[in-house]
Amino acid sequence: MSRPARLRVGVVSAGRVGAVLGAALGRAGHTVTAAAAVSRESLRRAEELLPGTPIRPPDEVAANADLVLLALPDDRLAGMVRGLAAAGALRPGQIVVHTSGANGVGVLQPAVDAGALALAMHPVMTFTGRAEDLHRVATCSFGVTAADGDEVAWSVAEALVVEVGAEPVRIAEAVRPLYHTALSHGANHLMTLVGDCADLLREAGVTAPGLAERVIAPLLSAALDNALRHGDRALTGPVARGDSGTVAKHVDVLGEHAPDLLPAYRALAARTADRAGAAGLLRPDQLPDVLAALDHEPPQEQR
Repeated sequence: MSRPARLRVGVVSAGRVGAVLGAALGRAGHTVTAAAAVSRESLRRAEELLPGTPIRPPDEVAANADLVLLALPDDRLAGMVRGLAAAGALRPGQIVVHTSGANGVGVLQPAVDAGALALAMHPVMTFTGRAEDLHRVATCSFGVTAADGDEVAWSVAEALVVEVGAEPVRIAEAVRPLYHTALSHGANHLMTLVGDCADLLREAGVTAPGLAERVIAPLLSAALDNALRHGDRALTGPVARGDSGTVAKHVDVLGEHAPDLLPAYRALAARTADRAGAAGLLRPDQLPDVLAALDHEPPQEQR
């Protein structure tokens, strides 16, 4: 894979992702020439991760860059691209990259119309916007997308990802939303699930500061590792065992102590039953009893 020439990089904007990726590209030998930053937090990140980099308006950042890095929220991306194109800040020969997971290169059409090479490079990672994130960049994958059939563009995207130490994974334009849904379903809902679990432990009396998280950390870490290594064959617990009596107790307890969590528990347990059945862990004759236990109304709901 050929190495891109040394590039002048403009970062729009210096948020959690933009500042980190700008710094990573700088470590790879490129030069961050300017960054856009408005909020106090963005200015702090730029100072910490991109020291000495001039802070300029987005159109000036883009106009003087060979590689324009657009690290913006999904709903601001299209408007920014249109605005930069209308301001004449995009030109032939530029590389315009966005980091949105939900979008492919279609959102960059104004840049393409201006003659730029359009790429989507989404890091499959959550960032804090601090220096330690540079290590995370070098351990993650990037979902990369370029125009269908443009092998040069695909190669440029992959080379840039490899330069920062990450692994490029090709995601076709048409399935970009499905790709992003998969990641959000896993990462975002995992955070919610862990938070709910810790809340339930505190309700059970595990109230010392940080203790609930320390209790569940080894268990959840092992469960995640097993799931990634072994898939559904690693499923354990009352649903996978067909222990419908315990499942019914869980429903009763949640109905009494945390009724707002009961719909999520029921949905996840039913999905777990389906997967456990498909993996051969839950016998077909056990499934009806598990589902009936999930569907029964706890005493709290009967009143």
